[in-house]
Amino acid sequence: MNTIFARGPSLLSRLILASVLSVTLMVLDHKLDSFSSARVFLNSLVSPLQYMANMPGEMLSEASKALTTRQQLLDENARLTQANILMSEQLQRLNMLKKENDKLRRLLGSPVRQDVRKVVAELMAVDNNPYSHQIVINKGALQGVYEGQPVLDDKGVVGQVMQVGSTNSRVLLIADVTHGVPVQVMRNGVRAVVSGSGQIHSLILNHVPHSTDIREGDLLVSSGLGEVFPEGYPVARVKQVIRDESRPFAHIEAQPVAELDRLKYLLLLWPADAPERSTDEEEAANG
Repeated sequence: MNTIFARGPSLLSRLILASVLSVTLMVLDHKLDSFSSARVFLNSLVSPLQYMANMPGEMLSEASKALTTRQQLLDENARLTQANILMSEQLQRLNMLKKENDKLRRLLGSPVRQDVRKVVAELMAVDNNPYSHQIVINKGALQGVYEGQPVLDDKGVVGQVMQVGSTNSRVLLIADVTHGVPVQVMRNGVRAVVSGSGQIHSLILNHVPHSTDIREGDLLVSSGLGEVFPEGYPVARVKQVIRDESRPFAHIEAQPVAELDRLKYLLLLWPADAPERSTDEEEAANG
């Protein structure tokens, strides 16, 4: 039976022929470099296909790098934000400590008399009675505190001790209606008595004749009379003078120099003739 298509060489013959042809071409290419131009042409022809085949991998690699970089930036931003918050909190504490240190320095350096004994006390509580202005401090009989002792802040007179406990004391502020301080005008030495009005930012000068030379802005300092407050400590500054001839006395208001609504550290003063306590006694009393 005749077939339509004649059968060619066998598969083994084809393999042998292809092998011999390949070896011959490799030898010729190696010895004579006959196919260099053809190789360059084929490489140029296949190059776009290689780029296309490699493109998905490159895209995935770049995307991975972008995601990694973005995550690193997010992590770094979170870390820096936390560090900034911590540094801000530390800065706030340092600022507060600096202000407290400045106040303590002013307390210890502000008194007119440098030779008197003085102790720094700290505010413990504020009386919540709206009709009384009193505070509690953390120094008492163990530190030598006594009734009637003058109390100052870094700007001026605050009040005087009215009750003494073993480890704390109650202070009556100069704004209390029951409190009075003998004062004199710094400008001309005119004497008067300044009393509390019941308002934390206001004091009253009582029984001042119309002819008395007191002006708005005058600084009132302790006169030393009464032997409670030593002479020369700032008490208040005159803020209003009303001379109404229909009244027997002038109406004069003053504002305390001390910041009575912002007290924290206070200074206790002893008389000039009070004996100095030794360092060991101070540490034992404070300890």
